Amino acid sequence: MQLQAETLGPPKADEVCVQVRTIGLNFADIFAMQGLYSATPAGSFIPGLEYAGEIIAVGGAVEEWKVGDKVMGVTRFGGYVSHLNSHHRYVIPLPEGWSFEEGAGFLVQGLTAYYALTALGNLQRGMTVLIHSAAGGVGILANRICQKFGAYTIGTVGQAGKVDFLRQQEAYDAVILRDRNFPRTLKEALGDKPLQLIMECIGGKVLEQGWKAMAPMGRMVVYGNASFSSHSSRPDYPSLFWRYLKRPKIDPLRLPAENKSLMGFNLIYLYEQTDMMHQLLQELQDLQLQPPHIGHVYQFEDMQKAIYLFQRGKSVDKVVVQVEQA
Repeated sequence: MQLQAETLGPPKADEVCVQVRTIGLNFADIFAMQGLYSATPAGSFIPGLEYAGEIIAVGGAVEEWKVGDKVMGVTRFGGYVSHLNSHHRYVIPLPEGWSFEEGAGFLVQGLTAYYALTALGNLQRGMTVLIHSAAGGVGILANRICQKFGAYTIGTVGQAGKVDFLRQQEAYDAVILRDRNFPRTLKEALGDKPLQLIMECIGGKVLEQGWKAMAPMGRMVVYGNASFSSHSSRPDYPSLFWRYLKRPKIDPLRLPAENKSLMGFNLIYLYEQTDMMHQLLQELQDLQLQPPHIGHVYQFEDMQKAIYLFQRGKSVDKVVVQVEQA
């Protein structure tokens, strides 16, 4: 990564210019930087999928926004900047009382969690839901959505220190550690409840263990593969290749007999479906969730430190970066 200065022209007729105050970091950013994300632009690119800031210029055809409006927005990469021009439909108002940090931590996680749970997972009252990376941004918002639906949630984390945080700060019905005893502790947490929905973002052995534990008519929604991430600045290709070879195999011919469903999605797809995205956002906002929990705040010059924290899996909930304005 290199810091560069470029001249930004005025917004087009259907665009607004946003002075970015806070940037939200996501696992997709890390995968894109390491060349492991299929939706990454070719060649050099600016990472970043979400931000919050203030409108400083408005295109001639834009009527619903004015200079000074506080907004949060999504972008198909290009978010690690101080200013950007965006189509007016890709920004929405920053909720009353929310900080820029909270705004930058909501859209990607909120859309991911809500779309996966409701559109794909068919979330219903009383369902039992397993949420991996339960202390992450998606995990915490997924749990809050499930609670609104009256679902029973089991959260999993990869580090013991995050268990206490979740038990103190978030209303999971059960929190367990993904260690070598994970299958047994998951069975104990389930009791006699059928596991009907899994928010899967780990991959590898954990995916396979969850698949085996899932009840007939259950649904697994895959939106990430954290087990393929690297703790260094460059991918460990021999290790990645080995993990790829050892990845679990789910035979589609056996799905009818097992009565289970495996689904996956990429949030970039929603970016291309603007009407659907706005409908989902409206439904999500109607739930009146509390603002996202911001676990870590960095300054723009410390972006590398923020990324490294994310890579090592040490983050708790949302990591955001503040942009100093001249």
